[in-house]
Amino acid sequence: MIKRLTKTGNSVALVLDKGLLEASNLDPDDPVQISTDGKVIVISPVPPESRRKKMEQGSKAMHRKYAGAFKRLAE
Repeated sequence: MIKRLTKTGNSVALVLDKGLLEASNLDPDDPVQISTDGKVIVISPVPPESRRKKMEQGSKAMHRKYAGAFKRLAE
């Protein structure tokens, strides 16, 4: 799908049509995260707070368990 950016004041906007919103399970009021690698723009839904906390806990546990291995790999 090819879309065009639309000027909105001093900014530009990308209009996402209903079909694209439905395909990505997004509603117009949903918060989204936008990231880029310098070439590609990624728009993704913000994960629920409970999921974010669970991921943080898992990440901390993994670092505690494998800190030595991570340190050796970094060298």
